[in-house]
Amino acid sequence: MDKLGILEGILFVVGDEGITLKSLCDVMAITEEEAKDLLLKLKGALESKERGLRISYLGDAFKLTTKEEHKEYYQKLVMDPEVNELSPSSLEVLAIIAYNQPITRVEIDEMRGVQSTYVLRRLVARGLVKEAGKSKLPGRPNMYRTTKEFLDSFGLASLNDLPELEIDEEKDDCPDLFTSNYKEEQNEVGL
Repeated sequence: MDKLGILEGILFVVGDEGITLKSLCDVMAITEEEAKDLLLKLKGALESKERGLRISYLGDAFKLTTKEEHKEYYQKLVMDPEVNELSPSSLEVLAIIAYNQPITRVEIDEMRGVQSTYVLRRLVARGLVKEAGKSKLPGRPNMYRTTKEFLDSFGLASLNDLPELEIDEEKDDCPDLFTSNYKEEQNEVGL
């Protein structure tokens, strides 16, 4: 098994939260020395000019970050209005944050059923969402809330102006995940 590849995948999955050395050791079932060695090897591989990421140690966590020398391209991506329309997933994350703030990325992911790291980064970069302290949950993940720019962008004076949510509790649109709609056909042997 390629531990370097596993490490890179772990750093990608943890996103902005990062991962502590202890947690990395626990997840990979390796010693601190092995973890440090792997981090140094991956850091060296990412230092190549052809790569756009690097490993940063921020706070007490290791995380993948972009290289400073590419900053102008990332800013253009975030600030360009033609590239930067709010996607349906961005609107979904904004709505989740607006109605449930402050909220962690993991809680957003649980509500959506998909990872929200990239969308959340873009919303923070656009100034529609900001960090609002640390949760008391294990690992002390960042909490997020909407900003004044969010209110301005959507023409709201305050969060009280958000439309009421209408939830139809009688309606059950959840599919039965344990029953198949398909019938098995018997093969020629009768199995």
